Amino acid sequence: MVLAWRMCSVRLWRLFLSLLLGLNAGSTADWPAEEEGKEAWDYVTVRKDAHMFWWLYYATNPCKNFSELPLVMWLQGGPGGSSTGFGNFEEIGPLDTQLKPRNTTWLQWASLLFVDNPVGTGFSYVNTTDAYAKDLATVASDMMVLLKSFFDRHKEFQTVPFYIFSESYGGKMAAGISLELYKAIQQGAIRCNFSGVALGDSWISPIDSVLSWGPYLYSMSLLDDKGLAEVSGIAEQVLKAIDKGLYKEATQLWGKAEVVIEKNTDGVNFYNILTKSTPSPAMGSGLEFLRSPLVRLCQRHVRHLQGDALSQLMNGPIRKKLKIIPEDCSWGGQASYVFLSMEEDFMKPVISIVDELLEAGVNVTVYNGQLDLIVDTMGQEAWLRRLKWPQLSKFNQLKWKALHTNPKSSETSAFVKSYENLSFYWILRAGHMVPSDQGEMALKMMRLVTEQE
Repeated sequence: MVLAWRMCSVRLWRLFLSLLLGLNAGSTADWPAEEEGKEAWDYVTVRKDAHMFWWLYYATNPCKNFSELPLVMWLQGGPGGSSTGFGNFEEIGPLDTQLKPRNTTWLQWASLLFVDNPVGTGFSYVNTTDAYAKDLATVASDMMVLLKSFFDRHKEFQTVPFYIFSESYGGKMAAGISLELYKAIQQGAIRCNFSGVALGDSWISPIDSVLSWGPYLYSMSLLDDKGLAEVSGIAEQVLKAIDKGLYKEATQLWGKAEVVIEKNTDGVNFYNILTKSTPSPAMGSGLEFLRSPLVRLCQRHVRHLQGDALSQLMNGPIRKKLKIIPEDCSWGGQASYVFLSMEEDFMKPVISIVDELLEAGVNVTVYNGQLDLIVDTMGQEAWLRRLKWPQLSKFNQLKWKALHTNPKSSETSAFVKSYENLSFYWILRAGHMVPSDQGEMALKMMRLVTEQE
C-alpha cells in the first residue's frame, strides 16, 4: 500500500511538472511511451484527395500509466459533426470551450482518440468534391486506412484495450467500422486489441426512430390527438418509401416529418425535449440554393455541432496550436457537403451489422438519453427487439438494475441490462448528448463498459 501510494505521488508530481512547464502543448511527433499527459495529432491520406485528421490524448490518471488504461475512440454524428471539436470540447475531452478543465473528462480513465470523419468533417478535408464519402462502406474503409496507420505508428497502443464510443450518426458509422475492424484484425491487417463498441443515441434504424416520434411526444404531453395523427401520417409515408427502397425520398420525407413536429409542438428541441429549438443560422456557403429541404436538415443536425463559440475556438486558438492545418482548410468548412453527400445512405438501417457483431462475439453496448427525441429510447428498443441474435430472448427476460453516480444517494441516474456481450443503458435526465447532460453518469458508464468498475 505504501509503495503504491509513493508511485501515485510520483506520478502526480510528474503530471504537475509537465503542466507547469507547458509540456501538454502537443506536437505532430510521437510522444515517448513513458510520458504521460501528452498529445499527438496528424493527418492520414485515406484515399486520393481525401485527408482525415485525428487527435490523441494520452490518459492522465495520476496513479496509473496510460498503458494500464484503455484507448477510447470517439465518433461524432451528423454526418459532418466534428469529434475533435464537439466531442472533445463539449463532451468528454480534458477542457471545455472556455479552455477550463472538465471535471468529468474521460481522460481520467482512458486515452482518447478523436477522429474527424467522414472526410470533410472538422479539420479533415477533400481536394475534390468527388472524394466525399457517399455511403457507410466508404466511411468504414477510410477508417481502416486511418486505424492501420495509427496503430502501426503508435505501437504502444496495440495491446491496450481499444473501444469505439459514438453518438448519433456516429453510432451508425461505428457499427460499420467495428465490423470491418473485426475482420481486419482476423486477417492480420491491423494489430490492435479491439474490445468493444458503444452505440450512443445512435441512428441504427432510422425508421424505428421516426415511427416512435409521435407516440413518444404524445406520452410526454407534447402532442394532442390531432398532432399525433399528423406526425404518424408523415411517419407512415417515410416507412413506405423505405419499404420501396426509395432512400433519397425517405430522407426528404424525414425532413418533412420534423417540420410537422415543430409546428405541432411549438418548436420542441429534437436533442432535448425539455428545451426549445433556436432558429437555424444562415449557411453562408451558397448551399441555400441547392436542395433546400436537405439544407434545412443540415442546418438543424450539423450546424448545432459547430456553434459560434466552438467555431471561433477551433478556427482560432486550436488551429494555431495544431499548426499543421492547411491554410485553406477551415474547421467545419466542408461539413455541409459531407451531410449532402450521404443523402441516399442516410435512412438505411444497419441492424444486420449489429447482429453480425454480436454473433462474432464483439462486445456491443447501446446507451440512450431519456430526453432525446431525434433518436428516442422507444425507437432504440424497437430495433433491438428485431435483432436475430440467438441470445436475444435471454437478454429480454432479464430485469434492468438501477445505477447511481453517488453511492450515498438514493437518486437513480440510469438503468442497465446486460447479457453476455450485449448491454443497454437507459440514461436518465439526459438528452441526445449524454456526456454533456449527465457527465458523471456518462463517465461511470464508460468505466463500466471498459471494465474499470
